Formats: sequence, C-alpha cells, structure tokens
Amino acid sequence: MHLDKSIKVWINFWITSGIITTLGLMVWLLSGTHSKLAVIGGILTIAIADALSDALGIRVSQEWSGISSPRQIWESTIATFLAKFLFALTFMIPVLLINNLFTAVVVNAIRWLIALGYLSYTIAKSQKRGAWPVIRDHVIMAIFVIVVTYFVGMLIHSLIG
Repeated sequence: MHLDKSIKVWINFWITSGIITTLGLMVWLLSGTHSKLAVIGGILTIAIADALSDALGIRVSQEWSGISSPRQIWESTIATFLAKFLFALTFMIPVLLINNLFTAVVVNAIRWLIALGYLSYTIAKSQKRGAWPVIRDHVIMAIFVIVVTYFVGMLIHSLIG
C-alpha cells in the first residue's frame, strides 16, 4: 500500500509521540506513587487528553490550510482521536494482566522500545541510511525520557510522599 509522504510523517509522529509520552507518564507515576490505580488513570488520561489534543490540532491545521473540505476535516479529526485513543489503551494491557506493576511497566517499555527501534529501522531504510545509528539515536532519546521521568517521580515521592 502506497501512503502519501505527509501521511507517513503524521503516522510516524503520533506513534513516536504516543510511545514516549505514555511511557514517560507511566514511569513517572510508577516511581512517584507505586500505585496501579495511578498508572491506569494516567494511561486513560493520556488516551483521552492526548488523543483529543492531537485531534483538535489536526482539525485546526486543516482548517487553517483551507485545502480540506468540512467532511475531510471531520474524518481526520475523528480518525486522529480514535487512532491515538486506541493506541494509548494498548499500554493498559500489561498493567491489567501482570500483577506486579514494576514488571508491567518494564514489559511496556521493552515492547515499545522494540517498536520504536523497528520504526526507526524502516525510516532509515526508506532514506537509504544505515539503520543502527538511527535506531540508536531514537532509542537512546526514549530511554533518556524514561530515566528522567523515573528520577523526577522518585524526587517528588521523596519530597512529598
């Protein structure tokens, strides 16, 4: 299936954004609260707020450009919301299925870092670049977010908790 370049850019953006935002919040909530309820609430918050935010952003961008019909704008708005919402909910699966919250978060981190690595590989190959430098850079940036949010959660927990 051939996808328009702008669609590929959009898909790569929201997948990467969704992975890093959701993992960052999950890790922060894990280290800051150690509460499964808080992590589940955080995932649901991301699923709703981030999905609505991106849907509105797409809508405003299309309205501003003036090149989309009202029907296309609504289709893009709804598709963006549903895609982002459902994508974020997939982070809930390990949290609900695995009793140990730390293990569930680690499972999410591993599976989504692998997905980010694969996405990075496809980007590198589409640009005829070496895959490992692209994969390394993207995964290191994601791990940086995870580490920083973990320590911020620990800091807040030690100061307030």
